Amino acid sequence: MTLNRRPWPSSNDRELRLWNVGCVLALAFLAALAVAATVFYAGWDLLGARELKPERRIDSKTLFDLVKLSFGVVAGAGALVALVVAYRRQRVDEAGAYREATRLHTERFSQAVDKLGSDSPAVRLGGVHALAGLADDAPDVSLRQTCIDVLCAYLQLPFTPDPGNDPAHQEEHHRYLAFRKVRHTILRLIGDHYRHPLEAHRSWGGCDLDLTGVTIDGDMDFGGAVFSGGRVSFGGAVFSGGGVFFDGAVFSGGRVSFGGAVFSGGRVSFGGAVFSGSKVFFDGAVFSGSRVSFDRSVFPGGRVSFDSASFAGSEVSFDGTVFSRGEVSFGGAVFSGRRVYFNRATGPVPLGLLDAIGTATALTVLPLTWLPQNP
Repeated sequence: MTLNRRPWPSSNDRELRLWNVGCVLALAFLAALAVAATVFYAGWDLLGARELKPERRIDSKTLFDLVKLSFGVVAGAGALVALVVAYRRQRVDEAGAYREATRLHTERFSQAVDKLGSDSPAVRLGGVHALAGLADDAPDVSLRQTCIDVLCAYLQLPFTPDPGNDPAHQEEHHRYLAFRKVRHTILRLIGDHYRHPLEAHRSWGGCDLDLTGVTIDGDMDFGGAVFSGGRVSFGGAVFSGGGVFFDGAVFSGGRVSFGGAVFSGGRVSFGGAVFSGSKVFFDGAVFSGSRVSFDRSVFPGGRVSFDSASFAGSEVSFDGTVFSRGEVSFGGAVFSGRRVYFNRATGPVPLGLLDAIGTATALTVLPLTWLPQNP
């Protein structure tokens, strides 16, 4: 599967780089003369007019034609000069507009970041929405990436865990819930933007997303998200206290890492996800939710690695999963849950899977039935 998005002008494309006007005019005249000469001699050969009789006298009609030709040459030269000047003016105007857009972006960016540092959760929430909107309106992809990086950095900041419902800590508990709302809003906005079609203006597909080491204490829904190109990292992230959903997500191109991530305390679902043409790593990840599901997921290409991953949930299901082209590896993986399903799986058995299941203890595989790979 190949997903293309519209090209985005970079800051280097917007830089004002103009040649000297004299050089441009000289080159333009030389190019015009070369084209005219080529057309003239081509027409000369096509008409077969290789020999002309010399004229000792020029009548008034011929002289008038020569005068008209001279005026035409002068008018063409003037039009060429006007074209070059108009082009330069357009380039200058575009560069000026880009500088103005960048200046306004910088002002809005500073205001949004200031809001993120506020002691008021409501003000921080406004800063989050301001940064997301600013990323959508960024004049080039590098400025959009900066906004995304700030939102990711906020999620990576350490935060005070929930002190509980003890009346003695009621104020701290309410403050925790308020700032938790800010964090979950960032995750929701990220998921929404990655769900937009890649050609849409508001899509963040293709941008880097660094959520390394974040702690997500609640539900996270990235269902239907498209990760195409760029680097996406959930390495070392801790997903606890809620469900993690990547149902129908598409991993196409780029690199996505869940290495060392911990999924605990809820449902983990990659149902119907498509891993195509990308490198996705679950190396060393720990799945200890009540149910871990890769049902009907498709591995049509690229590389997906579950090496040294630990599946300790009460139920792990790869029901109806399609393994076809590409490389899927379970080398050193550990299955210690009660049940593992590979029912109606299609394609070649992934590398290291049978060894991982064979060394498991107190494990019920219900059932391990592999259908032949579709032609």
